Formats: sequence, C-alpha cells, structure tokens
Amino acid sequence: MLVAAIMDIVTSNCECVEKESFKPWLPGNAEMRDIAAAVQVIEEGDMHLDEGERNDDDDDGGRGMKGIGIKILEGTTAIGLSRTSEHMTLDHSNDTPSELDRDTPRTFALMNKHGSSVEQANLSAAVVPGLWDDLHSQHVAVPFATWALANWAMASEINRSHIEELDRDGEAVMCALLAPERSVKWHGSLVARLLLEDHNLPLNDSVSDWASSLLSTASHASKNEDISLSQMALSAFIVAVERSHQARRTVMEKGLELMRVTAKITSKHQQVQEALAKALELLSTEDSHLSIEESQKWSGILLSWVFGKSSSNEIRSSAIRILSCILEDHGPSSVPISQGWLALLLNDILVSSKPSSVKEGIDKVKTQIDQSNILSAGQTTNQLAVAVVNMAGNWLTGSVDTVPLADLLSLDPFAGPFKNLKKDNPPKLDVADSALATLKGIKALTEICAEDSLLQDKITDLGLLCLLRRYLLRDDYEKLAAIEAYDASRAPEAQERVSSTEGEVSSSNANTPSSVRVPPTAHIRRHAARLLAILSLLPKVQKVIAADETWCNWLEDCADGKISSINDLKIRSYARAILLNVICHQQIGIDSVNSGPENGSRDGTSICPSYDDMIFLINPERPHWKCCGKDQSSVQKDKSSSNEVGSTNSDSTAVTQVSDVSDSSKSFNVSNNDADSEIPQMDIVFVHGLRGGPYKTWRIAEDKSSTKSGLVEKIDEEAGKLGTFWPGEWLSADFPQARLFSLKYKTNLTQWSGASLPLQEVSSMLLKKLVAAGIGSRPVVFVTHSLGGLVVKQMLFKAKAENMDDLVNNTVGVVFYSCPHFGSKLADMPWRMGLVLRPAPTIGELRSGSPRLVQLNDFLRRLHKKQMLQVLSFCETKVTPIVEGYGGWAFRMEIVPIESAYPGFGELVVLESTDHINSCKPLSRSDPSYTETLEFLRKLKAQYT
Repeated sequence: MLVAAIMDIVTSNCECVEKESFKPWLPGNAEMRDIAAAVQVIEEGDMHLDEGERNDDDDDGGRGMKGIGIKILEGTTAIGLSRTSEHMTLDHSNDTPSELDRDTPRTFALMNKHGSSVEQANLSAAVVPGLWDDLHSQHVAVPFATWALANWAMASEINRSHIEELDRDGEAVMCALLAPERSVKWHGSLVARLLLEDHNLPLNDSVSDWASSLLSTASHASKNEDISLSQMALSAFIVAVERSHQARRTVMEKGLELMRVTAKITSKHQQVQEALAKALELLSTEDSHLSIEESQKWSGILLSWVFGKSSSNEIRSSAIRILSCILEDHGPSSVPISQGWLALLLNDILVSSKPSSVKEGIDKVKTQIDQSNILSAGQTTNQLAVAVVNMAGNWLTGSVDTVPLADLLSLDPFAGPFKNLKKDNPPKLDVADSALATLKGIKALTEICAEDSLLQDKITDLGLLCLLRRYLLRDDYEKLAAIEAYDASRAPEAQERVSSTEGEVSSSNANTPSSVRVPPTAHIRRHAARLLAILSLLPKVQKVIAADETWCNWLEDCADGKISSINDLKIRSYARAILLNVICHQQIGIDSVNSGPENGSRDGTSICPSYDDMIFLINPERPHWKCCGKDQSSVQKDKSSSNEVGSTNSDSTAVTQVSDVSDSSKSFNVSNNDADSEIPQMDIVFVHGLRGGPYKTWRIAEDKSSTKSGLVEKIDEEAGKLGTFWPGEWLSADFPQARLFSLKYKTNLTQWSGASLPLQEVSSMLLKKLVAAGIGSRPVVFVTHSLGGLVVKQMLFKAKAENMDDLVNNTVGVVFYSCPHFGSKLADMPWRMGLVLRPAPTIGELRSGSPRLVQLNDFLRRLHKKQMLQVLSFCETKVTPIVEGYGGWAFRMEIVPIESAYPGFGELVVLESTDHINSCKPLSRSDPSYTETLEFLRKLKAQYT
C-alpha cells in the first residue's frame, strides 16, 4: 500500500540518518505550498479538505472539494481528510473509471477501494482524520509531514529558508517536538538542528523552548533506552545552546538536574555522554557559569568522565575544560574538587604502576625505589581522600546524603572515609593539613612519573596541567587559611552569645586565630613547578603552555623575580627552564617544517636543549637565559667558523619565536648587538655531595668549623647562612661571562633514609640530562663538593666510553672541594658497623682503596697530562661532627684526609680551620675557598675562549 510504503520510507530514512548515511529523498526546490501544507499539518495535527464553490481550477476537478496536497515521489499526491459538518462519502459510483482515475488522488482512491462501510463511518467521525495508513488502520499525516519537512530541510538552503519563513514563531517545530509519536519527535529534532545550524537564518524566539523540549525528549528517550532518539535530540540541543544566549540561560536555570539524571542513566552509551559533555561545556564556558553548588553536584560525573575507561577523548577533553572553569570561577571553594582530582590521578597511576619483582644488583635498587614510591603514593592517596571528605563534612549543613559532593564522595577512594563520616559531629576543617596532603600528592606523583614518559603522557591526558596551573598562579590555600582565621576570631563572640542564651558557661574547643597554622603554599608551588618542568619536555604540554599567554607571562615574571611572593630560587629556575623548553622546541618544530628534519650533533644529542627538574639555572633573570638554541654561542675548541655563522642565524630566529609566544611588553626580544655582549663564553656546573643540594651546599658560611645538625643523615642540612647562595650572589657578578648551573641528585649515607642509586647509575642519569641540556657545546667547568667530584669523574669516563666527544673535549676544568679521590673514612666506618648504620650503595663505593676510584683518577690524570683540562683541589683541615649527644658530647672525624683530597695532579689549596661541610662555603668574598676558584676560572677563560 502506498501509505504503508511511505511509512517504511520514513522509518528507513530515520535509521539512515542515525547511521549518517542518509541522502534526502525530496528535492531541494520544493514548492512553497507543499512546505506550507506540511507546516500546517504539524501545527494542527491533520490536513484539511474544505467545501467551497465549484471551481474548474480546483484540485478536485471542480467538484466543490478543496484540499491540501503534498507532491512527493515523482508527482504522487498525498492528501489528508478533515471532519466536516456533513457526512463525507468516499463513494464515486456515478463516476466512470476513467474519471475516477483522472480526478481522484491515488491515496484517496485506494482508501475508497479497500475501505469498508465501518471504516468509512470511523473515518467520517474521526476527530483528527488525516493521511490514512490502510495497513495499520491509523492516521499518519503528522509523521509523514514531519518526515517531509526534515527531508526538505536537508535538501537545500532554499528549503530551509522557506521553512523558517513559514514557521517564524517556531510553532511547527515545537509541535513536532511535543508530539507523542517517536518518529515525529525524531524528525522534529532533525528539523530543529538543521535550522539552527544554518547561520544564514535568523533565530526565532522559540529556540529556548526548543532547547527545553529537546532536553526533555533526550531524557525520556534515555530512560526508555531509545538511544538513537536521545542522540538526535541532544545534537539539536547542543546547537540551540551554542547559538542562543536565552537557551543557555533557560537550561542553566531549569535543565541542569535533568542533564545530570540523563548522564547517570546513560553512563554506558558513549555518544550520549559525548553530547552531554559538549552541551555542559558550552553552558559552563560561555557567558554563563556553573554555581558552586552545581559545580559540586557535577564534580562526581565530571571526574568520572575524566577517568572513565570507556570515556572518549572528546568526553575527557570537555570534562577537563569544565573542571578548569570551575576551579577558576570558585577558587578556594573548589579545593575539594581539585583535591579530589589529584587523589583520583594518584589512584589511577597506582593501578597502572604495579611493582615489579625484586631483582639483583642495580635493578634491585631501582625496584626498591619504585616500591617505596608506590607505597608512599598509596598512603598519600588515602590522606587526600580523608582531606576531601573532611572538608566536605565541615561544609555540611544537612543530611550526609544531600551533600552536593555526594556523587564525588561515592567514588573510590573517597567512599570508605565518607561512609565513616560522623553525621552529628563532622571533623573540623584544618587548612594546613589539607594543604599538606596536596603537597604530598604532588610529590608522590612526581616521584612515580619523573623517569616514566608513558606515565607522564597519561597524567597529562588526565588533566594534570589544569591543576598545576591552579597551584602555580593562585593561592587557594592561603585564602582558605585567612577564612579559617577569620572564623576563629569570630568564634568567641558566637560562643558568648550561646552561653548567655543558655545561661551557662560553655567551653569551646574552636580554633583561635593564633592557633591557625600556615599552609605550605610555597612548597606546593615549588613541587608543582618541578612537575611542570618535567612535563614541559612533552610536545603536547609545550603546545598548551605556548598557547596560554597568561601562563607564559607568569612564568616570565617568576623567572625574573618580579613576583614579590615568590623568592624561592628553585621555583624561579623551574619557570625559566619551562619557558626555554617550550619556546625552543616550538621553534625547532617550525624550523623542521620549513627546512626539513635535523638529526642533531654527531654525539646523538638534540639540537634544542632540554632542561628538566635535576638541572637548575642560576640567576634565571640574566639576559643569556632568554635566548634558546643549543649552539647559538658555542665556542668549542674544534668548531669551525662556518658553524659559528650558522649559530648566529639560529639565535636570531629563536629570539623572534620567544617574542611571538610571550607578551610583546616583555624584554625577550633583544637586538643582535646586545645579544652578542650577553652570549656566555663558558658554562659552570655546580655538583653537590653527600646529603647536599643544588643550593644549600653552596651557602655562605657562618663558621668554617661547625654545623648545626647533630645527625649524620643531616650532615649538610643546615650548614651556612640560610637563604644565601654565593654562586648566584657573588660569582655571577664577578664572572658574568658564564652560564651557571647547579645539579641535583638523591644521595643517602644509610639505607634508613631510603634507597638511592649507586655512583655509576647516578652519573649515567646526570650525563644524559647534561647532554640533553646542551652542556658541553661550549667550554665547561665543573665545581664539585665531596661525592660530587666522583660523580663528575664517572660522567666524563662514561662520556668518553660512549664517544660523547663534545662534553669530554669541552670540559676545560674541574674544581674539587674535599673530594675523596681515594676513598673516605666516613665510608669505612659504616662498613665496620654495617648492622647499625646500613650503608647506602653509594657509600660502599667510597671505601678507601676502592679499585674503581683508582681507575677514575687515572682516567682524569691522563686528560690532565694531555692538557685537555685543568684541576683545582681544596682540602679540609678540621674534623667534622658526625653525631652529637647531650652535654656537648660529639663524635667527630676527618671525612676526607689530605692524601685523599689531592688527586696527585693540578693545584691544591689547603683550607685552614675548615671542616668537610664548610670547605665549599666561603665566609666572604676574600675567603680563599672563593678567591682561588674565581682566579682559576679567569685563567681558564683567558686560555680557552
């Protein structure tokens, strides 16, 4: 039957569109009367046949019947009937067959031929008669008209223009969206989407009503598991929200709860989740934003989208952008969400990082370190979960089940602590403890991912950059602490009012302003900067930072010391390293596209220097740090003049790129003449020793023969004046021709402080990072203390063995402060008392007479004999306190005697009344431990540059 066939087409049409393989059945130049007929049918629910005067021009051949016809399928006309005041008969017995065939529409004739008298009676008495489906005995005018309208809308822009003109108030589309038939809703949603996607058409006033109806349709369809209808309705809903401010406003006021319900019941349907995520992103990132209560209600769903195993990249990206806006909009109030995000990140990484079985040798030590990091991260995850639950409980005003963060707290690892939350006595908010948990979380994440590029890539995809940006640029915990202090100051007044009302004195255990602890925000920022420095070597991270002008400007101001609240030298170094990583690699990417790929230098190093968290840039505000490019100022001993010309061109290009990435007001872009005067002629690398650090080892001394610490594991923890750093304060001014670096690596005296890598592994790791940073492309001098001297010797030995000639050939000098070239008495003692002190592997390699130490010294002796490098050694003369007890008792020893501090070649300076820890800490600029080093550097500069 014709109508049945048409309905089959309508159904198959729907399925094809759902599969995105549909091509419109109807022409792109539809007649206005046909579109008008469809619009009228949809609005009024039927098609009309009106009796009127006989007219030979009428469609019925002048029989006094007027109707609305829609010409489809190569001219076939479909009509509908309406109830009239008189009985309408379908009997044309007086007409000849030829007249019937000529004058009667096909569908009308078929209905007359096959219809019984009962059917005719039903038809004449129908309240909403219309196009008749003789197969299913039902009227299908509205479904058919909606199908036709959707096909016309898809066929051409002209058709869409006619539809919009005939339905200016949007009533026809609205009627289709509210219709009970599924196919009408589906095609009505398609018509709405097509009209809204056409930006040449004006928006009508019903778009906000469309949006509400589309969302309702999607929700009901989802409950009935009609996913295809839900998808179509949501696709139109997204366009409505995108184009109409009023639609966004309406949904924000009335539709967010419905969206949440739909998101929960369609968690297994990725396409619906994608549509909801996209719609919520449009709602929360445009001119309207989620309130803090709505943000908390959505946080569980958003974070489930981020960490869901079935979440697509589109869902995850939308969720991350929404969460980022929430953190930006609500600041301190969003801390439970950001903290929960961090906890879920750690939890996800722990699931991915299953500890491997313990092996022997170096692998055994690495496994121990990995296991220790994973164990610590697990404990930190639990602390973060408790902190999130406690903060949510502190803000609780009603039932636990109605807390806005309930969906978030139902996730693992929050579910356990949330279940144990005391409803009648919620825990007090302690901002310092909450901030400390966040600090531990960042540190744990860094330790696990520092050397694992796959995990780094994963945590980046899970939105870590949004958290790091927040930790660096904002002070949420400081603001929370201020709120806590204010509340504590008001508590006595509130308590007095309660006491006076009750007529008795009530004790209060609330905090007082003086008892509010300061959260470790500076440490949070430092470790966030460290983790960002590690991640900034990833191309995807470089693109994100380069595109964020606010972030780039903050990093530049931080590196230049222009942010008054940030005086931490490590943070400033990290900021400059991040900028150099971002800018240089972005420029290299542009150059490689323009001029083809480059393979780097002959020793396998990258063209562009890469700075990670173990290499610190001293005085990062200096002009020479604002230009990137490994070879821009290279003065290798074997470098040709042609290479120097190439370096100049590379420098000019690099400076231009910096100017493009950052604010034009910044002083990145310098002229070539000015740049030439600032080009460093030498690199100086400081390497600390046992229990030292990149900055604390090189402090200015207060007393050359004492330390503040009485424990062997804190041997270099507090020596010297806190906050001082002579390489940055003195050497950079007295010797401005050099770039200054300081290295960091982990060392322990005993295994009680945790596992640490042996000397060879430490040296190999640092060598790789030095070469990646471009150190060795110009003359380099290493300034070392204690074990640091052996680390440098081992690095040079390995570089020579692996043909890294640039670093070996360009190392022109080494300064040794109390270096145990032939072993240390400190290393001998733990081996005799091994059961007590459990010496670390590195200490075992420092025993007196170690063959490995003799081999390394002979290697350096040969380089010195060939005049490839110069050596300056310093020797301590006083014993160093190792363990101090009560009553002034102390165990002291000479850690590196003179026979071990002098390698047998080069210059030796004996430091009077100086112990091991203070040998590298000058009292003043006139101290021999500084003046001799400065003179040594000046001689090398004159000789090699």
